[in-house]
Amino acid sequence: MSTTTERPATRDARALMGDHWPSIVRTILDANPGMPEEMAGRIAADGVAFVVACAQNPGVGLAPSRIVDEGWHALILHTQAYADLCDRFGGFVHHFPGPDPTHYDPLILDRTRQAIASLGFNVDGELWSAPTDDLLVSVAAQCQHAPSCTIRPMPKPEWP
Repeated sequence: MSTTTERPATRDARALMGDHWPSIVRTILDANPGMPEEMAGRIAADGVAFVVACAQNPGVGLAPSRIVDEGWHALILHTQAYADLCDRFGGFVHHFPGPDPTHYDPLILDRTRQAIASLGFNVDGELWSAPTDDLLVSVAAQCQHAPSCTIRPMPKPEWP
């Protein structure tokens, strides 16, 4: 897996979610008993950054790692905050889960990490391992999004 060049972050995922942040982290903790709160915060942060990258890069074909997908799942459950985040950055990002959580494409993950970093977020490299590797943490999410299920933001409908 290639690495993403580290540079100072200019965007803070936690700040983007404002008052919703503690609830998003709590959702991750509730789905993953025994996970340290610090880890849940890291997962939530990369989940937010992933959604922003998808909304900003329609048609590119991005996908989360299995661990980051857990953060995305938590965000989706906060429907108003999630919809607002998507709207602020380009359009609603739909979830297209794949049936096999061990299936992944390292090139898509590389492209996704690069898209996130290009938007000024720090990429937590430890959270972007292959689903067949020894995962940093065990997560409840049991889906994978690559290569046939890459994420495609949907444009806002144009009403007459």
